[in-house]
Amino acid sequence: MSALGALIRRDIRIAVRVGGGALIGVLFFLTVVVLMPFALGPDLALLARLGPAILWLGALLASLLTLDRLFTADHDDGSLDLILMSRTPLELACAAKALAHWLAAGVPLIVATPVLGLLLNLDGPATLAVALTLLAGTPALTFTGMIGAALAVTLQRGGLLLAVLVLPLSIPVLIFGVAASNAAILEQGALTFSTPFSILCALSLASLVIGPFAAAASLRHGLD
Repeated sequence: MSALGALIRRDIRIAVRVGGGALIGVLFFLTVVVLMPFALGPDLALLARLGPAILWLGALLASLLTLDRLFTADHDDGSLDLILMSRTPLELACAAKALAHWLAAGVPLIVATPVLGLLLNLDGPATLAVALTLLAGTPALTFTGMIGAALAVTLQRGGLLLAVLVLPLSIPVLIFGVAASNAAILEQGALTFSTPFSILCALSLASLVIGPFAAAASLRHGLD
């Protein structure tokens, strides 16, 4: 456990440095949300109706932007080989790296959501509802994206290949995240909100179990 804690702390320190990736994701998220009102025009009702989808799409793209750093830096400096040869199970190491990535890149997006929601004409309860769905759904984006990141580093291909691998896996998270946000904002009832929100939580839990094993299998097969 001490080795996993050290790995998490190391990855967080690297991510928060200049150029580490965490700040890039937040700035990209901010850019997407700021530009959308200019593209959609001065219709405040339209902004409020599309606000949850815009926030979720910005979070998805920002998460995708930083995923290529999950294993690439460790592969380039040889740290990934040491992780493979260590006594710590590779599945736990992958889970620890994904957790560190979510803490450094995903949590800042959630924290920024209530502020950015004001730019989309969302009131306080609406932005908090979107932030709650992001809190439940962004772990799924990270742990499913870890599978694509592992495949990309083993094939030594990034960029477009990572997007092609990860985006199809992220679509269900996007659908149920937006659905839960809209149900909460439109006050359609607790039952209407709980259904997509429960599915969103289930997707995160499933990715938490499947992601580390799939990523570890890909790394073992590709780097052996």
